[in-house]
Amino acid sequence: MATFLYKLGRLTFRRRGFVALIWAALLAVAGVGFATASTDTSNSFSIPGTEAQRAFDLLEERNPGMSADGATARVVFQAPGKEKVTDPANKAEISGIVKELRSGSQQIAQVADPFQVKAVSQDGSTAYISVSYKVSSMELTEATRDSLEDVGKEAQKSGMKVEIGGDALQVMPHTGTAEVIGVAIAAVVLVITFGSLVAAGLSLLTALIGVAIGVGTITALADVLDLGSTTAILATMIGLAVGIDYALFIVSRYRAELAEGREHEEAAGRAVGTAGSAVVFAGLTVVIALAGLSVVNIPMLTKMGLAAAGAVAVAVLIALTLVPAALGFAGKRIMGRKARAAAEQEESPDAKPNMGTRWARFVLRKPVWVMLVGVLGLGVIAVPAASLEMGLPDDGAQPKSTTQRQAYDMLSDGFGPGFNGPLMVVVDTRNSSDGKAAAGRVAEEIESIGVSAVVPPVFNKAGDTATITVIPKDRPSSHATEEVVHGIRDAGGDVRADTGAEVLVTGATAMNIDFSQKMNDALLPYLALVVGLAFLLLMLVFRSILVPLKAALGFLLSVVAALGAVVAVFQWGWLGSLFGVEQTGPIMSMMPIFMVGVVFGLAMDYEVFLVTRMREAYVHGETPGQAVVTGFKHGARVVTAAAVIMIAVFSGFIGSAEQMVKMIGFSLAVAVLFDAFVVRMAIVPAVLALLGRKAWWLPRWLDRVLPDVDVEGEKLQKQLTEGSGSEGGESGERELARV
Repeated sequence: MATFLYKLGRLTFRRRGFVALIWAALLAVAGVGFATASTDTSNSFSIPGTEAQRAFDLLEERNPGMSADGATARVVFQAPGKEKVTDPANKAEISGIVKELRSGSQQIAQVADPFQVKAVSQDGSTAYISVSYKVSSMELTEATRDSLEDVGKEAQKSGMKVEIGGDALQVMPHTGTAEVIGVAIAAVVLVITFGSLVAAGLSLLTALIGVAIGVGTITALADVLDLGSTTAILATMIGLAVGIDYALFIVSRYRAELAEGREHEEAAGRAVGTAGSAVVFAGLTVVIALAGLSVVNIPMLTKMGLAAAGAVAVAVLIALTLVPAALGFAGKRIMGRKARAAAEQEESPDAKPNMGTRWARFVLRKPVWVMLVGVLGLGVIAVPAASLEMGLPDDGAQPKSTTQRQAYDMLSDGFGPGFNGPLMVVVDTRNSSDGKAAAGRVAEEIESIGVSAVVPPVFNKAGDTATITVIPKDRPSSHATEEVVHGIRDAGGDVRADTGAEVLVTGATAMNIDFSQKMNDALLPYLALVVGLAFLLLMLVFRSILVPLKAALGFLLSVVAALGAVVAVFQWGWLGSLFGVEQTGPIMSMMPIFMVGVVFGLAMDYEVFLVTRMREAYVHGETPGQAVVTGFKHGARVVTAAAVIMIAVFSGFIGSAEQMVKMIGFSLAVAVLFDAFVVRMAIVPAVLALLGRKAWWLPRWLDRVLPDVDVEGEKLQKQLTEGSGSEGGESGERELARV
């Protein structure tokens, strides 16, 4: 592989104009697709194989006019002072709002008058209008949302406090500020790392081009492929982080080759042949981790993972082709004056060892202590992970300034927390001899469980399917509400045995519970798949068993520690105000498995880049200890910069008002912090120092079976040493043309 990539690097450097033209054309196509794409992204959410989804599908078949999975809204009214919503003036105002809502949009399926459905609190201070729509929240038009908001503003003129809850006002989170902050910090880090504006700008520009192409393509295909609103955000987050990192790896190695006196084209070839090999395998681990999300069998998550994997693949291709082409355009300016002077000083025999070298030597002197401090430190931080509770955030997790959060609080105060998450119980009576009696028994069973209210069964026109609305006592994301759902399902088994009627629990709250359970069940199989495939991949790269094993175990340690930090902040509320957490609660159920997928791939970036350089030095004759020092001498600065950039990019998303985006940004930033600086920069060299030559041991039979991908460039080095390097560039074009 190193030989092929060496030839590719020289070819793209020499034909840089043609390569740049190809990428410019791809960028233009993606830009046109982005500009002409539909602004309405899908947010269709289905969980195949769950009871909640079967209930939705049954209602869609038996009672399609009900729009069970459509968007909902609640317009909540609170009378001022000692007034009541039942006072004539207030009642007339609310009744007028009901009529206005019914005529406000063709997407509305039903508007419930609070005075007819008893949606008035016992003290008369609060009432709410329930609005259901024919389509999901992301399929609502702007005109429909505007009419809902206008009704709320108009109603406030009456003197009542009016707020709107539900998912009808849910829109795609805006994260432009987060991206700008991340890019700005990345630019500063790159300038400090390279000491050259040209080198920093080149790395940043090529990464942004890759993100623009990836996100533009995703946006253009969103309508066709039914991609969710958060897919582009994820692709931006991951694509930007790895794109900058991969460009950083190539440019750094290119400058190192120039510092050793290589010609520019030769330096580009060697940079792509060595660092490019690490980029390819690091990128493959990220792609495997993201594409592996499909094993969870949740369409939305599968599409998010595949789209982000596509963005990573684009970042790899950019690093292997556009970056060396851009290096050709940059010429001597890629090395600033200070950078050239520093490079000459570093190569001098009397030069002081750099920070990476000094740190590696310290670890080699105290490997046991460094390993113990790292493992115990992460172990302590991981303790809260034992209390992990998973769920999906409701409007109670929104900022207190939002109308959704205020409506949530008003409903909780006026009716009880459970009114924010009603359950829908579906009773299929087609196989029952007496459907009404069966539905009645279900209602009685639910009442005996202990809930706030049970609305009598409502049958469809055919009379074979009934729906029962259940109001729990506690808030939607609470453990008590989850127990109510399980209690109804347990009682449903007895009802079916006695009457033949099937009982299904659904609604947004039940869907969230089923989603959390499915994610929990999929975590270990997914972890085994991703770690297993990546272990095999790293075994190919390092020609070792213990090095990949150490990489996987170190990753697990950093992930559990990151989960502990997430639980402490978002579930327990420690330092919550610092990160803008206004409401503690269960951890978003998709976050752990998502974090495993993303962070595993990203962590392997540092493992591959840092340890490949050690492997390269070891293969070329250095002792295991010397190889560790060499790896840190050349790689520590780059890996540190790459990690800081990733942390900066992810941290930028912590400022999002959207709880899901905030939690993902925090978890990824913390996980990269732990993995890069504690695991890869401390525990890994300590373990390698303790293992010595055993770290690179591989059974002979396995060595013969595994294909030799030559990531460390041993074959390439032999060819270049034998004098074939000058011919490599000319023959490379012919070979690539045949490929």
